[in-house]
Amino acid sequence: MKSGKAIIFSAPSGSGKTSLVQYLIKNNPDLAFSVSATTRPLRPEKEKNGVDYYFLSEGEFRSKVEADAFIEWEEVYQGTRYGTLKSEIERIWESGRHVIFDVDVKGGINLKKYFGERALAVFVSVPSMEVLRSRLTARGTETPESLARRIGKAEYEMTFKDRFDVDLINDDYGKACRSAQQLYDDFKNRP
Repeated sequence: MKSGKAIIFSAPSGSGKTSLVQYLIKNNPDLAFSVSATTRPLRPEKEKNGVDYYFLSEGEFRSKVEADAFIEWEEVYQGTRYGTLKSEIERIWESGRHVIFDVDVKGGINLKKYFGERALAVFVSVPSMEVLRSRLTARGTETPESLARRIGKAEYEMTFKDRFDVDLINDDYGKACRSAQQLYDDFKNRP
């Protein structure tokens, strides 16, 4: 297996990490997105299996865990598991590209542990919990209960940002994109 580098973006939901990852993929042909596996249901109007996630049944996921097919996996929300397949990283590195991840905070910490110096772990912060609440509310997808859960989880996840290589504050999207690009350029050019 060839080896490349890995850039890991982790953050609380609503921080803008997915938008930053999409920006980097669009502007860097040497980057490829690591598609995670999950047990959550596919959103038929918005997602495609193998593009957004590998959608697995609970049994399929469990079988892959038992077969040591994951680099890391977590039960992110009760009853919903997410994980990074070893075969996905092999596929990307075999193509000669570097891999970029958009994962939850625990997944990011585990990936950094696994890849060590071959990875740059970026924590995307929001300027404040009020900004995060506003962003999540603007999505229009949250009930009051799910919003409270996400805010509580975000407050907890923010306590782990010092375990990442970089804390990128997303207070202005254009500025955050430029910062993310600079981080990637510096990292990929490191020996």
